Amino acid sequence: MSIDLEKVLNHAFQSAPSVYGPDEAILYALSIGAGADPVDTAELPYVYELNGSGFKVFPTLAVTFPFTLFWQIVDVPGLSFNPMMLLHGEQFVELKRPLPPTAAFTNHARITNIYDKGSGAVVMLEVQTVDETGEEVALNRSALFIRGLGGFGGDRGPSSGKTNLPPDRAPDAIARQKTMPQQALLYRLSSKDRNPLHADPQMAAFGGFDRPILHGLCTYGFAARAVLKQFARHDPARFKSMQARFSKHVFPGETLITEMWQESAQRIVFQCKVAERDEIVLANAAIDLHE
Repeated sequence: MSIDLEKVLNHAFQSAPSVYGPDEAILYALSIGAGADPVDTAELPYVYELNGSGFKVFPTLAVTFPFTLFWQIVDVPGLSFNPMMLLHGEQFVELKRPLPPTAAFTNHARITNIYDKGSGAVVMLEVQTVDETGEEVALNRSALFIRGLGGFGGDRGPSSGKTNLPPDRAPDAIARQKTMPQQALLYRLSSKDRNPLHADPQMAAFGGFDRPILHGLCTYGFAARAVLKQFARHDPARFKSMQARFSKHVFPGETLITEMWQESAQRIVFQCKVAERDEIVLANAAIDLHE
């Protein structure tokens, strides 16, 4: 476990493609709970390519694009660590335009910052996704927390715990969504995130859990669905950006409660809880919408 800041900072990953069509977009939408109600015609455009009003791609599919190159983090010169000590701490995604039904994009990534949190290091990874003309389609920023790699004397960085705080009043909307026991097994197929922590009971036990846990980005998708339903009438074209911190784990089969506060016509602050344990699992979270 070691880090050489001069080598790691601004390290550029090898570019990697993201290619999808309707089948992949539908699988992703199903993996974040879309289509759970078979007579809900509002979400049918995400899960049925022949839908009469047109097929649509759910916007947070864009958070899966970086997983075509995330694995390169273990080969970064100057960065040595046990991959089992890596946690996904925060995620920001911004769409420059709605995602098309079929696409062949290219992802470019680099390490933009490294913060010393004492108990670990936060590696900030920025991934730019472009189309065949080189025009930017999406931007992802991921905070990757590596336990045990702190104490190297670096900058602590900003505190995310003070941003996107819910106001001191009742939520403007609350959504209750039940996840399936096999939710993580479904999500891992759609996201390309094959971390065994989400499928293998033995690996989950090694990580300190009594059973596999749900991907934080799956919960992220569930929350995005709740916000778009309540404040954007399911219109994916209104999605601009989303930010959230993964504060606790979720077990597949648990119930997610998304509490939402409308700060303006374009900005929704939210948090997501697990009903069974009354714990906040997504914090410091907000979605910005287009008018």
